[in-house]
Amino acid sequence: MKSFDVIVVGAGTSGMMAAIAAAKAGSNTLLIEKNKRVGKKLLLTGGGRCNVTNNRPADEIIAHIPGNGKFLYSAFSQFNNYDIMEFFESNGTHLKEEDHGRMFPVTDRSKTIVETLFNQLEQLGVTIYTEAKVEKILHKDDQVIGVALEHDKIYAPCVILTTGGRTYPSTGSTGDGYKLAKRLGHTISPLYATESPIISNDDFIKEKTLQGLSLQDVSLSVLNSQGKIIVEHQMDLLFTHFGLSGPAALRCSSFINQELVKNGQNPVTLQLDIFPQKTALELKNEIQRKLLDQPEKTLKNSLKNLVPERLLEFILNKTTLSEHQSKQVSDQQIDQLIDQLKSFKLTAEKTLPIEKSFVTGGGISLKEVQPKTMESKLVNGLFFAGELLDVNGYTGGYNVTAAFVTGHVAGTHAASVAEYTYLPPLDQD
Repeated sequence: MKSFDVIVVGAGTSGMMAAIAAAKAGSNTLLIEKNKRVGKKLLLTGGGRCNVTNNRPADEIIAHIPGNGKFLYSAFSQFNNYDIMEFFESNGTHLKEEDHGRMFPVTDRSKTIVETLFNQLEQLGVTIYTEAKVEKILHKDDQVIGVALEHDKIYAPCVILTTGGRTYPSTGSTGDGYKLAKRLGHTISPLYATESPIISNDDFIKEKTLQGLSLQDVSLSVLNSQGKIIVEHQMDLLFTHFGLSGPAALRCSSFINQELVKNGQNPVTLQLDIFPQKTALELKNEIQRKLLDQPEKTLKNSLKNLVPERLLEFILNKTTLSEHQSKQVSDQQIDQLIDQLKSFKLTAEKTLPIEKSFVTGGGISLKEVQPKTMESKLVNGLFFAGELLDVNGYTGGYNVTAAFVTGHVAGTHAASVAEYTYLPPLDQD
C-alpha cells in the first residue's frame, strides 16, 4: 500500500509551492502532475519571462486582485510577496524590478523560476509522479484518505488540489479540479474569462478602421445599464481586428463578463477618455488655441499632433467636421469634438473565451474554504490553492503571487494536520 502524509494534485505555480512548504514542514509529500513535466503553464507567464510577483505593499497587491482579494488577508499575514522574493533570492535566483512593481528573474526566462522550484522539490525529497491523472479523491465519512489514479490508489490524510483554472487548456488546465471538488460536495462559482481581450461588433471595428492603433495612458470605463461607471482603468489600449486589447482592456474584461450576466448578455457600453489627465475645459482651451493659430487650415491640419492621425480622421468624420476650416468651427462643434475625445462610446459584445484568456474568474466557493488554512470546511484534510479558488487578479504578477501564497499556506497547514490525523481503516472509500 502506497501512503504519504500529503498529496498535492497539480504541479503548477501553487502546487509546486504547496509541495515545497509541506515537505519543509516535515511531511512525506507526493506531487502528482498529468503532464510530462512540471510547471508547464508557469513557463508561459509574463510572455515567457515569468512575472513572478510584485514589489508592492500587501494592501496594494490585494487591491489589484478585484476577484475576492480580501479573502487573502489571512494568507498574506503568513506568507507574502516579499517572502516569495526571499524564497527565490535565497535559492540563487535573482530578481529585478520593472514598471508597476513587476518582478522578473534577471535571466528573463521562465525556465529559471520553474527550475528553482523543481530543484527545491528534489532537495526536499518530494516524490513526483508525472503523466498521472487523479480520477477521484478518496474519502471516508468526512475525512480525505487519498486519491485514485487510473490503475492505482495512493493514501494520505491530506490532499491539496492545485489543478488550475480553465485558461491555457493545452497546459493541462482543463477544469479537472472543479469536477473533483464538486463530487465532494463543493460549490463552484460560475466560471468566466478575466484578463481577456474584448470583442466588439461596432461598425468601425468590423471595418478595421483603427486596427493596430495603440494609445498610451488612456482611460477605459465599463458602464452599467444606467450609464454609471462600474470600473475605470487608465493604461495603454490597443485596437484590434476584433475589438480591444492591451492592459486597459484586459483589466476591464472581468467586469464586462459580470455585467453581461446581469443584463441578459446584452452588449455592454464602454467609454474611452483619450485625455484623462486633462479636464474638458483644459482640452477645449488647447484646441481653441490651435485653431486660432491656423485659422485658414482644415481641422485635420490644425489638430495634426493632438492624437494619432487615423484616430483624428475617424473622430472628425464621425462629427462631420473633416472638411471644416478652423475659422468655421463653432463653439458647439468644438464641444462635440471634445465629447468624442473625452467620452468616446463603444460596445463590448463579449470577451474572448476562458480558454483564450489569461485568468479564470469564479471557482471553488470561498464560503466553503478556511481563509487561514485553505482547508475545506466540508471535508477534513482537503485543501485548495491557486486559480482553482474563486480569486482572480489583474496581470502584473498578482495572480502568480496569489498562487504562491495560497500554495504555501495550504502546504504548511496540510503538513500540520497530517501530523496528528489518524486514517480510518482503509477497507472502503
